Amino acid sequence: MVREANVKQATAEKQLKEAQGKIDVLQAEVAALKTLVLSSSPTSPTQEPLPGGKTPFKKGHTRNKSTSSAMSGSHQDLNVIQPIVKDCKEADLSLYNEFRSWKDEPTMDRTCPFLDKIYQEDIFPCLTFSKSELASAVLEAVENNTLSIEPVGLQPIRFVKASAVECGGPKKCALTGQSKSCKHRIKLGDSSNYYYISPFCRYRITSVCNFFTYIRYIQQGLVKQQDVDQMFWEVMQLRKEMSLAKLGYFKEEL
Repeated sequence: MVREANVKQATAEKQLKEAQGKIDVLQAEVAALKTLVLSSSPTSPTQEPLPGGKTPFKKGHTRNKSTSSAMSGSHQDLNVIQPIVKDCKEADLSLYNEFRSWKDEPTMDRTCPFLDKIYQEDIFPCLTFSKSELASAVLEAVENNTLSIEPVGLQPIRFVKASAVECGGPKKCALTGQSKSCKHRIKLGDSSNYYYISPFCRYRITSVCNFFTYIRYIQQGLVKQQDVDQMFWEVMQLRKEMSLAKLGYFKEEL
């Protein structure tokens, strides 16, 4: 029994020494790998002092404290000095005087100075489409207040006259000839023809219609709750809507 115990002890001591040898080898390999990584890494600092007491150069990027503080300070300054912006408006005296002169003797004659300027700057550009003949007919109907716009499919098919002619289609705009989803159609005067129009064209037409509706109210003496200044700015707002529409900005009903 004593001999068997001695054999087991000797075997255990031998296995312990072998294990310690393997650990030493692994530790040496780890140390070698660390040395290799540190020597090849661009961000690891060198530890050896340079001759002359110079500070060793450190690879990689280091943040300059003064620059960092300056940058953070500049961000704070930007947050502090942000200006407060508000919408402002100022009447152009030439436009205002032309409107006042027109208001004294309102007319729908397009050759008067007030309307002539608006025709040239807003109405003509807003109602200019690739189908020029139809565009001219649309303008005439708007001027005569005989243009009607209705959603597509508002009336059942059985109520549509047999003689009615539909130009364009639900997927083709009659004013531009482009393939567009057309949710509305227009009718000019007593004509039985319907013309499908895209949301963009509809907004351009309605912006002009809104302008004509308002100045007709002024001409007919129906605008009684606004003074001249308020009327002027309402006209300018309607002109602004026409300007945005002719530049391509529009609102679509979802």
